Amino acid sequence: MNSKTMREMLACAPVMPVLTIHDARVAGELAQALVRGGILVFEVLMRTPQSVTALRAMREATPQAAIGMGTLMTAQDVQIARQAGAQFGVSPGLTPELAAAIQASQFPFLPGVATASEVMHARAWGLKELKYFPAQGRTGAAWIKDMSGVFPDVLFCPTGGIRPLDIPTYLQLPNCCTVGGSWVVPTDLLNDRDWAGITALARHASAFGGH
Repeated sequence: MNSKTMREMLACAPVMPVLTIHDARVAGELAQALVRGGILVFEVLMRTPQSVTALRAMREATPQAAIGMGTLMTAQDVQIARQAGAQFGVSPGLTPELAAAIQASQFPFLPGVATASEVMHARAWGLKELKYFPAQGRTGAAWIKDMSGVFPDVLFCPTGGIRPLDIPTYLQLPNCCTVGGSWVVPTDLLNDRDWAGITALARHASAFGGH
């Protein structure tokens, strides 16, 4: 199991691909294509029956990567993700039940927030790496910038509608080192098993680390 903290994992990736996998048989090759492009952190969405099997295949194929699972909403989801081998969890929000499960298991976690009150709630549980969702393209950059003075100890990872052109706007902020997005693995390339195309997009995404 990866022993890195959530903040350490985010520091490894300017872009964190968010993956929906319907066929676990392609998961290992997908993970390898991402790693070849310099992407070492990605999230597998628990939205398909294949997600757990896919995550296990990715862990086996790319032990050097940090692979998380979303969208976790309950204590049971946390347990499933940990048993699958996920190295961190992601959620669109935070409930007392979910926060207690995270704290009890010491599972690296990225809960979603959209308001200052939600940031305060997460911080009260000791969670200081937070997903800002929905970011709505580059619109969310202004909100994250405003939060830097209020919560200087919090690191944000925005997701939701972010495209490559939006990324530099976020990464120039002191409290944002990673953005999440699904564009790195387009459905058509995944369906065609176009690993070279996905590696090229991953290389483009990882290059944002030199901003």
